[in-house]
Amino acid sequence: MNLNKNYSEHFKTEVLEEIARAFYAGTLEKDANRIPFNIIPKGQEATFRCCEYKERAILRLRALAAFGYSVNEIDEALPLTDYVAQNNPNFDHSSNKLLTILRSACKSCVKSRYMVSEICQGCLSRQCVRSCPFTSVSVNNHRAQINQDTCKNCGKCKDACPYGAILKITVPCEESCPVSAIKKADKGADKDTAVIDHSLCISCGKCVKACPFGAVIERTQFLSVLKLTKSNKKLIALMAPSIAGQFGVSMGKLKTAIKELGFSEVIEVALGADVTAENEAAEFNERVLQKGERFMTTSCCHAYVRLVQKHIPELVPFVSHTATPMHYAAEIARKKNPHAATVFISPCLSKRKEAQKDNLVDFVLSFEELEAMMKGKNINLKDCINEQFKLAITKEALTFGTFGGVLNAVKRYLSAAARQKVREEHVAGFDKKTILKLKSYAKGHAKANLIEVMCCLGGCVGGCNTVNNILNATNAINDYAQKYGK
Repeated sequence: MNLNKNYSEHFKTEVLEEIARAFYAGTLEKDANRIPFNIIPKGQEATFRCCEYKERAILRLRALAAFGYSVNEIDEALPLTDYVAQNNPNFDHSSNKLLTILRSACKSCVKSRYMVSEICQGCLSRQCVRSCPFTSVSVNNHRAQINQDTCKNCGKCKDACPYGAILKITVPCEESCPVSAIKKADKGADKDTAVIDHSLCISCGKCVKACPFGAVIERTQFLSVLKLTKSNKKLIALMAPSIAGQFGVSMGKLKTAIKELGFSEVIEVALGADVTAENEAAEFNERVLQKGERFMTTSCCHAYVRLVQKHIPELVPFVSHTATPMHYAAEIARKKNPHAATVFISPCLSKRKEAQKDNLVDFVLSFEELEAMMKGKNINLKDCINEQFKLAITKEALTFGTFGGVLNAVKRYLSAAARQKVREEHVAGFDKKTILKLKSYAKGHAKANLIEVMCCLGGCVGGCNTVNNILNATNAINDYAQKYGK
């Protein structure tokens, strides 16, 4: 098991690997129904849920999501083999609902609240009682108690307790969502299970990583891309800059492996990052330095763009109009091969959403899915030929997916005089406090005039579909940039 993953993520990747293994063996259309049984064989007891039958049922739904289906909108009576046959590379992936809650996997967590543990000493100071602005805390029988009917979950009692005896019980998916797009349903078929309000969702994928039961799953294009690798269609892989820190081998070996999977050409999206940086520098120079606009934020993180569009519309005038590296890299690929299919290899969920609106990008494959394809085809990265190559890409563009990488790339394309006028700030890792900070910027409280905004901690290397930890990935990318960047 990959030590960077928890068990819920491990099952997700096992399903992907089983699909890829069967596909490359030429048995997927015949043996798709066996996928849950290959992972949990007959006679093996359930490890995490009530029984092996429920475990297999959930694995089956995970497979359906990898086949491209929204699992709560399918006919559960049909076998997996039928869905494999129905899927084709032109399968409609334009549904707005990329994320689905597996009702059978959701634990129906208790409502988020504060509770007093047995550590409480019933002390004389009564700091918990005195700190509560809603008089919800009292002491009975030498122990503090919280009235849940009047408690507003402000947490002041927890902060005040000298023994740390007051605990916060959280609902992990709700707690992780920076825009309150996921919550427990209080009625209907979904009662007590989590539901996603897609009108609020920014496709950041934080809930996918946060749910300890793996109940939040994404609808993907995994099977469609697999089928394309065996078609006559020319396939171009567009590798996100953060991929350089993911697999623990040289980029030359990784490019060889991707070509062995059936891709005709591999393009580093860092090539597009240079275009983004150059255009964003020109835009900053014009809008802020010449026209006197208060500040400008970067626009390469699609989760951030969706956050602004849906939740902070007052910030829209300050967001860069420059397109993303993915778009520019796809544009470069299309000019060279107008009839090829482009596949962006991504660290995160939000790029799937961006690709739905960008007709230059045909498919999106995650780092996890790429890893599953390589394992399914028994490709050992360390044994691959180290393809020799030269890059016409700047060091800064190669580090675009790391914290501060975007601003460093933009500043490279500013004149020395313009760089002296930059007051920079970096915002990475969305939560409710971050959103309040961004809202304050629109009201005139921004001290910086050029702000890099990334949804994930550490930048793209912290995306929800990455396979390496942030620190190791960042170090590997910096080493790669120093060695190959111009």
